[in-house]
Amino acid sequence: MRILLTNDDGVEAPGLDVLTKIASEITDDIWVVAPETDQSGASHSLTLNEPLRLRQLGERTFAIKGTPTDCVIMGLRHILQDGPPDLVLSGVNRGQNMADDVTYSGTIAGAMEGMLLGIPSIALSLAINMKTRPSIRWETPMTHGADVVKKLLKAGWPTDVVLNINFPDVEPENVIETIITRQGKRDTGLLRIEDRMDTRGNPYYWIGFNRSLSKPAEGTDLWAVYSGRISVTPLYLDLTHFESIKPMVDVFRSD
Repeated sequence: MRILLTNDDGVEAPGLDVLTKIASEITDDIWVVAPETDQSGASHSLTLNEPLRLRQLGERTFAIKGTPTDCVIMGLRHILQDGPPDLVLSGVNRGQNMADDVTYSGTIAGAMEGMLLGIPSIALSLAINMKTRPSIRWETPMTHGADVVKKLLKAGWPTDVVLNINFPDVEPENVIETIITRQGKRDTGLLRIEDRMDTRGNPYYWIGFNRSLSKPAEGTDLWAVYSGRISVTPLYLDLTHFESIKPMVDVFRSD
């Protein structure tokens, strides 16, 4: 099996080393195409107005000056055009990608692009406690990641679906179980803007969230990770809200 790895934290991110370890328990045919710099929050953007720069770091490791989407396109359509991968893994992201995060996440976008180009794809992220940021439990995805991916490959999933894995912020031995979840919804009341002044007296701003947990519904990705479980959420690119179609069609037909 050939696996293509990418991420949105950048080619030097520790989570990419963890992902390489996970992939190495599945195959030795591993290729890395990751962003040159941190692309967190890049979502599914791609570079159109400037050229992409590629830098080879090793026999099978490449850095792209671009987004995760750019990296997967370059990996599949250029670097591995004569031998495409059987699987795309994106991550392991430093921080969870759940609920509303999926629309912002470059990690999920990398997996989404792999799916769009016909390759089964999985995004992987690790929840972290922002109050104890220096202590990130990379051992948790490193311990459980390969087993989860192997089981998902055995089960299979539709070609138009991306799998989103989130590991909880607990020690590996304290993971309760792995469960299949639905996408949750964050409490938007926690969103805040922090305004500051630079040394020249000019204002600047940070977008952030208040550091408190919401109360998600049972069965959601948020609930699973908050309760010490590994969450696997099947995501679907089609954003059409089908229940809204008929009443709208009826309105226009009545004209």
